[in-house]
Amino acid sequence: MAIQWQEASQTTSPSIRSSSGNNPWMAATIGLLGIIVGFGIGTWNGGGSAFGGAAQQVAQAPSAPTPSVPTPTPQPPAPSAPVPPVDAKTDHIRGDLSKATVAVIEYSDFECPFSKRNHPTMQQITQDYGNKVAFVYRHFPLGFHANAEKEAEASECANDQGKFWQYHDAIFERTTSNGTGFALDKLVPLAKELGLNEAKFKNCLDTGKYTKHVQEQQTAGGAAGVNGTPGNFVLNLKTQKSQALSGAQPFSAFKSAIDAAF
Repeated sequence: MAIQWQEASQTTSPSIRSSSGNNPWMAATIGLLGIIVGFGIGTWNGGGSAFGGAAQQVAQAPSAPTPSVPTPTPQPPAPSAPVPPVDAKTDHIRGDLSKATVAVIEYSDFECPFSKRNHPTMQQITQDYGNKVAFVYRHFPLGFHANAEKEAEASECANDQGKFWQYHDAIFERTTSNGTGFALDKLVPLAKELGLNEAKFKNCLDTGKYTKHVQEQQTAGGAAGVNGTPGNFVLNLKTQKSQALSGAQPFSAFKSAIDAAF
C-alpha cells in the first residue's frame, strides 16, 4: 500500500501533495470546491438542474385569471301608464262593482299554466270577500302560446251570447296549458256544449271580430307594467291606487294586499 500511494502521489505537484497529505481538511475543501464549480457549469449550460427547473416553473406559471364581471339581472321596464280603470261596459267582472271597494284585476292567458293555477285562487277571492271585492279578467295572450290569442277571441264571442264566464271557466278547467292545451277545433264544439248558437259563434270567431279588442287590452296591460301572466293588480276603486302582484301568488298574498287596500 505504501508503494501504491507513493506512485500516485508522484503525479501531483509537491505543494499539493504535501498540503493534502499533511492536512486532510484541505483535500475535502478542494473536492467540495470542484463539485460547486461543476454544478455551476452545468447550470450555465442550461441543464435540468433543480434551480433551472424552478426558474422555468416560475417563468411559466400562469397569471391569476381576471375576475369576470357578473352580468346584471335584466329588470322589467317601468310602467309607462297607470292600470286602466275598471269599466263595467267593457270589462268582465265577477261581483257587484257598485258595492265593491277593491278590485282584483288579472291580465291572463288561457294557455298559461300559471294562469291556470291562478284560476281557483280568483274563485276563492270572490267566494270569501263577496261583494266587497270585484274580480276583473283581462286578456294578455303570450305570443309563444299558439292557441291563446284565438281562445281569448272565442271567450269574447261567447260573451256576445251572455256566457263569458262559463266559457272562461271551461277552458281553464280543460286545458293542459303550455301553448296548445285546448285544441282550436274544440272552440266551436265547446260553445255548442254550453248552449250557444253555433253558427253565430263560429261567424264571430272566423271574422276576427274581437282581435283588435284583445290586442288593445294586452297593449294597455303592457303599458301598466305587465310582462308575463298572470299579471295581477289589487286596485282601490275609490283612490285608484294599485299594488302589482306578478305570477300565481298564493291566496294569502292576495289576502294581505286586499286587506291593506280597504
